[in-house]
Parts: sequence; C-alpha cells; structure tokens
Amino acid sequence: MNLQNAYIRPVVPDDAEELLEIYAPYVEKTAISFEYDVPGLQEFSDRIKKTLTRYPYLAAEADGEILGYACTGPFVGRAAYDWSAETTIYLREDRKKMGLGRKLYEALEAVSKAQNILNLNACIGYPETEDAYLTRNSVRFHQHMGYSQAGEFHKCGFKFGHWYSMVWMEKLIGNHTDSPLPVIPFPALNPDILTASGIRIPDVRRVL
Repeated sequence: MNLQNAYIRPVVPDDAEELLEIYAPYVEKTAISFEYDVPGLQEFSDRIKKTLTRYPYLAAEADGEILGYACTGPFVGRAAYDWSAETTIYLREDRKKMGLGRKLYEALEAVSKAQNILNLNACIGYPETEDAYLTRNSVRFHQHMGYSQAGEFHKCGFKFGHWYSMVWMEKLIGNHTDSPLPVIPFPALNPDILTASGIRIPDVRRVL
C-alpha cells in the first residue's frame, strides 16, 4: 500500500463495520478507550449518524482501505459550549506513526474553523506509569499538534486491574469575541469549503 495515495474523506454510515474493526482493538486490548465492551455494529452505526448531524466524521483512506478516522462531538452539550468540540481519533494498529494522525487532525481542524468552532478539546487516558495497556503517546501527539494540557483527573478510570488518570488538552483555533458567529452544522458547509480543507468529496450528499 502506498500511503502517498492516502486522502481524507467524510465517513458515511456504511463505513461503520470497517471503522468498528479499527476501534475494537482499542477497547479489547488497551485503556486508550475506557469502554469495557466493543459496541455492536448497529450501535456504532447510530453513533456515526448522530455525529454527522452536526459534526465532521472523517476517514483516511488509501487503495480502498480505511486506515483511520477522526471526528468531533459536543463538549459537555450545554448551549454555552457550542463553540467548543471534543476530538476523537483512532488509527489502524499497523498504520501508526506514518503521518496519518496529523493528516486527519489538520483536516478536522480546518473543518472546525469553517464551522466557527473556536476550541478543540481532547479527553485522553493518562497512566501514572506507562504500561502494556496505556502509554502517553496520545498526549505527546496532541502536544505536537499544538494542544496544551488544561487539567487532570486522577485515577478516575479503572480497566484491566489498573487505575488510570484522564487529562483534558485544548487548542484554541479562533478569536473569542463578544459576538461569536453561529456554529454551522457539518452537513450545511459548502462542499467547496471542505475541498479547500483537503477533503475529497466524491458525493457530498452521502454524508447528509
């Protein structure tokens, strides 16, 4: 596979099975996800559909294979938090450290700016001591992407017989004025804006 051919495109609900294959090992073998059980296909598909009503859900694809995905979602969910979004990213286990994470996050950030999102927030499992289930690689990745640590909750997650902490990291991507522009739902964005953000749109209506 030639990763130079990798491109970013919107996820569609039909991608759910392939995305779930990417996500499942993080549930089963790591504390990167604090879920205990892999969600069923229908539940996972419903999560994708719910996200796409307002937020971007993007896939990195090459030679017909999805290599990873990233999305945003509501931060807390109250109206005053509309200009903040929580980020999520997962890559295939054998496709890490190849630049795909950066490619996905750069596209996600560009779309978020086009939506008038101002804050991106990442909730990350954090080990007191790195172990077989959880390292600090995600924190280091977010630091490289310009995120800074905003807070830590200590020993708040228990998985695989270990207590893990959780950190919030943030990146401010816009100007905070007294009259912020309303947030534009992802499906309402002009396809030309998505294309300018480096996203391939073979049929933008498929994401609606």
